[in-house]
Amino acid sequence: MTALPYLDPALPVPDRVADLLGRMTLPEKVGQMLQLDARTGVPHLVEEMHAGSILHAAPEDIHEAHRHVARTRLRIPVLVAEDCIHGHSFGVGATIFPTQLGLAAAWDADLAERVARATAVEVAATGIHWTFSPVLCIARDLRWGRVDETFGEDGHLIGELASAMVRGYQGEGLDDPTAILATAKHFAGYSETQGGRDATEADLSPRQLRAWFLPPFERVAREGCRTFMLGYQSIDGVPVTINDWLLTDVLRGEWGYTGTLVTDWDNVGRMVWEQHIQPDHTAAATAAVRAGNDMIMTTPGFFEGALAGVAEGRIDESAIDAAVTRILTLKFELGLFEDPRHPDDARRDAVTGTAEHQALALEAARRSVVLLANDGLLPLATDPGAAADAPARTVAVVGPNADHVQAQLGDWAAASGQAVWTDPDGRSRAMTSTVLDGFRAQVPAGWEVTTAEGARVLSVGPDPEGELFPDGQPRPQVVLPAEPDAALIAEAVAVAQAADHVVVVVGDRIELVGEGRSTATLELVGDQVALLDAVEATGTPMVVVVVASKPLVLPPSAHRASAIVWAANPGMAGGRAVAELVLGQIEPTGRLPISFARHAGQQPTYYNQVRGQHGTRYADLTQDPAFAFGDGLSYTTVEYDALRVLDPVVGADDVVRAEVTLRNTGTRPARETVQVYVSDVVTSVTWADKELKAYQQVDVAPGETRLVELELPAADCTLVDASGRRVVEPGDFELRVGPSSREERLLRAPFTIKG
Repeated sequence: MTALPYLDPALPVPDRVADLLGRMTLPEKVGQMLQLDARTGVPHLVEEMHAGSILHAAPEDIHEAHRHVARTRLRIPVLVAEDCIHGHSFGVGATIFPTQLGLAAAWDADLAERVARATAVEVAATGIHWTFSPVLCIARDLRWGRVDETFGEDGHLIGELASAMVRGYQGEGLDDPTAILATAKHFAGYSETQGGRDATEADLSPRQLRAWFLPPFERVAREGCRTFMLGYQSIDGVPVTINDWLLTDVLRGEWGYTGTLVTDWDNVGRMVWEQHIQPDHTAAATAAVRAGNDMIMTTPGFFEGALAGVAEGRIDESAIDAAVTRILTLKFELGLFEDPRHPDDARRDAVTGTAEHQALALEAARRSVVLLANDGLLPLATDPGAAADAPARTVAVVGPNADHVQAQLGDWAAASGQAVWTDPDGRSRAMTSTVLDGFRAQVPAGWEVTTAEGARVLSVGPDPEGELFPDGQPRPQVVLPAEPDAALIAEAVAVAQAADHVVVVVGDRIELVGEGRSTATLELVGDQVALLDAVEATGTPMVVVVVASKPLVLPPSAHRASAIVWAANPGMAGGRAVAELVLGQIEPTGRLPISFARHAGQQPTYYNQVRGQHGTRYADLTQDPAFAFGDGLSYTTVEYDALRVLDPVVGADDVVRAEVTLRNTGTRPARETVQVYVSDVVTSVTWADKELKAYQQVDVAPGETRLVELELPAADCTLVDASGRRVVEPGDFELRVGPSSREERLLRAPFTIKG
């Protein structure tokens, strides 16, 4: 019997797609456009709704989906998707890496690619084909609940790291059985919503989008990211889901993107029940198809709505065919018709949570931790070689996040709430080193580690508006800050008084993080400020460690501490990494990918603000951040000197070449992140005073002097003019080079780009 053409792997993919499409009924085509929640049960999704994809599928759900696909007429494989954001998220025994924000602090694209590659290997073994990562949103308003999912506030750094993760996920090609589909999200401007409130209107003009928010997406689109996810928000009154300018003119038109578009959760339904811009699901489905959407996530009403739209002549079936063509192309290129990539338990056990992957998680955690302040107390041991001979000391490790696994793992991992099947045997806890665990394991022989909780953070209660949203989804519970507990603080004070050093671990909790969980304030919740105040008053030298999903506003007592360390949800190995850094067993190399505010009223907080305002401060508060983009200390001092541009006049097609001298004046090695900013001196439109355009990590040994060569294409010295064109305007520029975005830390050298 001759195989049907679409089942012949020797035929070109376009031919196979065309043959299969010609055999499909309209309901089968519309079903391919559906991505449905497996937690509602699988059989009816596959057999009755012909679902092209499922998500949030437990391992048994994936097996069941494949069994039901085998019973269907055409046996079209189902795409299995999951939010594998910083590791295999909910896979039992999977390696959990730092969140994107933590990983961004390493400023290391190679590391990001290796993390994504390890994630893909673990994910693929469990029968999942598609991850909704990386996030390319620019985080400027720290109140937003999803800051932890971003690479921070700078578009250039985001583009570098996102491209690396796409390469890691997709590997050498989709036919590689360890490759998974990457998703660039959330296209575009989702993070720039009013008041930091998740998914509201984003006040962005087309020029602003082109200037700041689109470039990282354009980069990964041109580099082959196979899927894009559309943001929840509207821009100028039009939801991104049906924004013809963004989807048709820019993405499909200017950039020539041929990949697959997936909506975010119920974007199509939200136009009916929440945004109230469509009267019913038929109208919403019609608008979504006409706008060029391919995969409709978790809007079951799209099925009947799209069928009705075609029947009523509102949707041309050719538009359905175009979307289904893109979806089927992915399935053929993944090779799913030959190998649906069922969960492979033996392979899963062999590749999940391996020693190699756990070593990578430790490397990533070490690189993600940032030393923000140090009066000389750290490192507690003078150097790794001398640690064993250091005088015996007592280190008190106190605070609500000192031994809290979920706070360390962060959102979209383990028990963060998006999946109910994960970690039934507590394997995540066994694999995770909390800060307390880290100190107990890493202190020199003879040292003692004591502990106390010190404060509670929060409890939760029901949302007074009701248990469910109008679409039937559960509302997050409301956070109730913990009441002061004098006994807990007294216990921590006693432990601190009896110690030589005290490490206070504070931060946030999962209930304050994620979709629908933006915060009105950035202060430490619960009794954490009182704990810091009380411990500081003991006089015991204090180190503050912030384990948190985003930069938080720290109280004066924290800023008076001997040292401050930031560990943004550093993953399973994060506690060990923090302890190693404080004890001096590793060198601090992390640098901030995002600024810390002094007060929530400073929002939005970011370094590359547009020039032109009255003064440089508020009447009642400085605009200067507590810690700025690029900040981070080492256990030595690296001096920058003698910056010079080798050819101070270049053409627009030339390369700006410069050199700067680094000198390590201390006794410990440093990995210095040399940051290269450009300032366009006079511009035709208002523009940022400076923008990061390049960076380079340089190892400098104690006492060593190194000449660092820098290169920057003049074509990168662009702005977006008043008509929305990205151009290089000839004229005078300034190269600014240093260890941070802070003006006082940067050397300057002029250059000119000729017309």
